[in-house]
Amino acid sequence: MKVLSVASEIYPLVKTGGLADVAGALPLALAREGFTVRSLIPGYPSVMEKIGNAQTLHREADLFGAEARVLRTEVAGLDLLVVDAPHLYGQGGNPYVDAAGRDWPDNWRRFAALGRIAGAIGQGLLPDFRPDIVHAHDWQAGLAPAYIRAAGNTRVRTVQTIHNLAFQGLFHPAIFGALGLPGAMMAMEGVEFYGQVGFLKAGLHFADAITTVSPTYAAEIMTHEGGMGLDGLLQARASVLTGICNGIDTQVWDPGADPHLPAPYDAARIAAKAASKTALRAAFALEQNTAGPLFGIVSRLTGQKGIDLIAEVIPELAASGAQLAVLGTGDRNLEVAFTQAAAAFPGTVGVRIGYDEALAHLIQGGSDALLVPSRFEPCGLTQLAALRYGTLPVVSRVGGLADTVIDANEAALAADAATGFQFAPVTTDALRHTLERVLRAWQDPDVWLRLQHSAMRSDVSWERPARQYAALYHGLVQG
Repeated sequence: MKVLSVASEIYPLVKTGGLADVAGALPLALAREGFTVRSLIPGYPSVMEKIGNAQTLHREADLFGAEARVLRTEVAGLDLLVVDAPHLYGQGGNPYVDAAGRDWPDNWRRFAALGRIAGAIGQGLLPDFRPDIVHAHDWQAGLAPAYIRAAGNTRVRTVQTIHNLAFQGLFHPAIFGALGLPGAMMAMEGVEFYGQVGFLKAGLHFADAITTVSPTYAAEIMTHEGGMGLDGLLQARASVLTGICNGIDTQVWDPGADPHLPAPYDAARIAAKAASKTALRAAFALEQNTAGPLFGIVSRLTGQKGIDLIAEVIPELAASGAQLAVLGTGDRNLEVAFTQAAAAFPGTVGVRIGYDEALAHLIQGGSDALLVPSRFEPCGLTQLAALRYGTLPVVSRVGGLADTVIDANEAALAADAATGFQFAPVTTDALRHTLERVLRAWQDPDVWLRLQHSAMRSDVSWERPARQYAALYHGLVQG
């Protein structure tokens, strides 16, 4: 079976978040299930620099204003189709926003082009690759199912995956005429969303199947509180909505062979994890001889991620003897709050504003626990890496965090099943009480070690999710 995966970013070529990790790992996992997967991505400068000599498969005379090409190449085992359109993707930097954090003004055109080419491939644009499934990821690919439906193609099946419902791709209705879609689609039973053109709305309405990245998040987005205006549509399409938890690439995230760690370790050699803790403390200028746990954060610094809750409890963490290493970027006020905390608690709190892949690995390897207090979290990948590295996740009981971390309550501890700590509701008081539980567990080395071993036994690979996607694809094609 042939699958076209459509995404706006893909690891290792371009990454701003977890979407890139999923888009890069799922095709490889599906290949092991016997699928032929090609991934369609925009030709940003960073992509074009890395793909080398690529084969031109198609020339498009006018793709939203100028000529474009569809290229084929292979990178890191991924079979790639690249939309080479400098007039759309030629600016450098972030794929979605400029240096000031404002959306690129032509984002609608840039990602409509991605959807249009995906739709054309689904309709047979490339004679040697006629996909059975077109799998669109997030709003940037959301128009692909609409273009396929507009063409009247009943052979190819479409899947729309929601990675984060908060980002919907909403644009002024004046752009609709330039999209080349039938006028009837600018309606509630189409792409229209409260008077705007909704790219994700289009995918959710026209796709044959909808997935999101955890079962709990699938339930949450069908509620008024979690649906962000799309709960009615999602309720109406509940029969084709499935929650499938993400995995992580267990070769990229492997403490036994991670080049970013000073010493390899695994569950049988967990004492060697101490070398990463020493290195992490050095990297963040933290004191080396404290007895408390070292908490890590690798996150966007935003309210959605609950990072403000952590900022409120830093004085208490410091007083307890714990340490904190923070890597992330986001809301300016939170960046300032953590920078000030590092100045107020030198040797106890360390902060790096930005993102660094190697440092992210070192935080996973060197921390004792990882803080993920999100107010909502479709799946989350950082807690999956933490489990694999024996770094106990401290998570809010929402979305994929609830589905992937087993709380260290009395029953789970007795059954030797606990893998971390959950808290609810998502408030400062609830987080504070859970951190007290974490500190009590830390005081008992035998309990902590058992938790680490349980965490490292967790299956965080793509093997099971790939089987679930395979079953979904087969069901659609056999329809």
